[in-house]
Amino acid sequence: MKRLEKGLIQVYTGNGKGKSTAAFGLAVRAAGHGFKVYIIQFMKTGNFYGEINTFKRLAPEVEVKSFGRPGFIYKESPREEDYKLAREALEYARQVMLADDADIVILDEINNALYFGLISLEEVMELLKQKPPQVELVLTGRNAPMEIIEMADLVTEMLEKKHPYRQGIPGRKGIEY
Repeated sequence: MKRLEKGLIQVYTGNGKGKSTAAFGLAVRAAGHGFKVYIIQFMKTGNFYGEINTFKRLAPEVEVKSFGRPGFIYKESPREEDYKLAREALEYARQVMLADDADIVILDEINNALYFGLISLEEVMELLKQKPPQVELVLTGRNAPMEIIEMADLVTEMLEKKHPYRQGIPGRKGIEY
């Protein structure tokens, strides 16, 4: 199979809806062309989200591994387990990115893990510098640091103009998760 000649760094950030969804759309597109996609989820558990069930159907082209505990993580009081899982996710990301078969590596919610202080900016910048030339690396999550934005080749900021949550409509199965 033909590999990417030049892999780029993409960032999906901002307060609007659709950051992970955009990255997952890329994963589906890439799988349709036979590319190998790894999705590493920071601060998320896997089985809650509908897209995880879809990705199981796209195996072996798409592999997902989630590193999060059930429940909500508060920025002011993360648990030791949250730090441990974020470090494990980062190390797993490094392993798959450097694996010989990786075409696209999606680091879902890594920007939030940074914002919450679960991993350091230095560690993530080092990961970006280690990216092989043929690997496309995608980072999602709110609050992308300026250093990552500057290093990226493509940055999309999702801007919330209106959201049903503000009208008291909770997240809906199959739509928001």
